Amino acid sequence: MSHTIVNPAGLHDPIPFGYSHSAAIPAGTGLVLVSGQYGSGTDGTVVSADFAAQVGQAFTNLGVALAAHGLDLSHVVQLRTYVVDPDFEKLGVIGQAVQRARGATPPTQTVIGVAGLAMPDILFEVEAVATRP
Repeated sequence: MSHTIVNPAGLHDPIPFGYSHSAAIPAGTGLVLVSGQYGSGTDGTVVSADFAAQVGQAFTNLGVALAAHGLDLSHVVQLRTYVVDPDFEKLGVIGQAVQRARGATPPTQTVIGVAGLAMPDILFEVEAVATRP
């Protein structure tokens, strides 16, 4: 891994919520930027109207995009997630998806509530910054 995740003792434990407070990237490390991935199939259409299904597919798609660079979710240092009409249930779904994808040490993450995304049936989108060793 080409980055270090830090959750300072003076801040709350963010891990149950699927994120960490900070990350350090050493000089000379390459960055890979992945644009917003949503719950789409290979034809670009949304796979389900169900929020959890869209989140799962979006993370699968993120994994495919990272693999194209020889990376996986362990290389992700930051996520930005966009949620239509966020609530605690949706935040829990996101936290669980991040923990499944990343394990006990999630990357940094900002969740942004939005009124809508690029198409009316998209409920969730995730973009990432990853580091290349």
